[in-house]
Amino acid sequence: MNTVFALILVCAATTAQPDCTRETALNVATIKTPSVFACLMTGQTTIASEQLLGDGRYTKVVCGGRP
Repeated sequence: MNTVFALILVCAATTAQPDCTRETALNVATIKTPSVFACLMTGQTTIASEQLLGDGRYTKVVCGGRP
């Protein structure tokens, strides 16, 4: 089983979606998960359960092999 990391980025609404990266994000969270499916579910659950959003912000979840 390979480890997949969920990278949750909170970016300003003025940042274009392709430009929302670890370097440009207002807030970044990294969570270790066992699969891509778990990564996507964990990312969405984290966004829903924590107050990451506010006026003028959006989130982006990126799943990958390293944080």
